[in-house]
Formats: sequence, structure tokens, C-alpha cells
Amino acid sequence: MPKLYFKYGTMASSKSAQALMCKFNYEQKGMKVLLVKPALDTRDDEEERMVRSRIGLKAKCYTISPSDSFIDLFEKASKDVVYDCIIVDEAQFCTTEQINQLKQLTKRVTVLCYGLLLDFRCQLFEGSKRLVELADSLQEIKSVCRCGRKSSVNARFVDGKCVDDGPVVLIGGDEAYESMCYWCWQEELAKARAKKK
Repeated sequence: MPKLYFKYGTMASSKSAQALMCKFNYEQKGMKVLLVKPALDTRDDEEERMVRSRIGLKAKCYTISPSDSFIDLFEKASKDVVYDCIIVDEAQFCTTEQINQLKQLTKRVTVLCYGLLLDFRCQLFEGSKRLVELADSLQEIKSVCRCGRKSSVNARFVDGKCVDDGPVVLIGGDEAYESMCYWCWQEELAKARAKKK
């Protein structure tokens, strides 16, 4: 029976690249992949929604807003194509209900979700929390902190200072975030707090 997979890591850990390589592997075997990302990821042109990796891989995808249903999207997309797999990039931005829908879809098709586990405050995203609760398989995609330890935190920087407050969702890349180990993150926060005094 198909399963729900959650492959998670910090920013710049190759999540999107791995999602696109997985898509390529399915398609190389003659299978069809429904590639989706939440519409909350607004880094693309409205007309051409893409999943993009930092190493240059990219592919067109469907987008889904928080009020949309994965089941409805799958039914609509499946009118002309029989899909063997659903791949969701940036799955942390999915709602609890959308993850419930993806679990329901595993009665028919394999679902692979890629995304962040924790936000910049070291707290679970809504979609990630539900994936941890429902996924049949959890796999960490590891990356390295500047100190050489494993990164586990998506540190957010504003005006060059590490912050742990602000809106949960702030779309950005290397200019706003750095993946770090917990201890380097704590050091950066301490430096930022010392400058405020």
C-alpha cells in the first residue's frame, strides 16, 4: 500500500533538489508525478509556478492555497493523467487539514513531502507537526552548521542581527536565513541581545 513520507531538513539542506531528483527518478521509470507546493511560497512569477533548488534544478508545479483541498486538486489533475505519486515541496506551509487529506490520498497513491521541520524560533510548523504525527516514514536530510556540527535551526537575520521574534512566515533565502546548530544560534541571539543594551 502507498505511504506518506516526510523528508525534512534545515534551509539549504537540498530538500527541493531531492524532491526534484525523486520526480526525475519516477519519470525515468515511465511514471507520472503530481508536483505541488503551497501558494504561500511567493518567490515565483504568478504565471509560472516552479519548484526550484539552489543548485539550479527546477520544474513546473501546481500550487495550493491554505483554503484548497489536495483531494480536489488530485481529482482535477487526474482527469487527463493517471498519477503514480504526489510530491509536495515546502510542506511545512500546508495546513493540518491538508496533511490529513494527503494521508487519505495514500489509499491510492504514494505521497512524498519535503520541508522544514522547525521555524526560526525552533518550533514546529503546523504542516510539519501534522506530518510528524501521520507520516509512515520520517527522514532527516542533514546539513552542516558553520562550526561543523549538524544544523538543526533556521536562524533568521534582520539587519544583520539574529532574531527570535516576528511573523512565523517570512519568505526569504540566504539573505534572511542561515542554517545553524542550536549552540551557534544561541550565541548569535546573545550577541544581538547584547547590542540592544
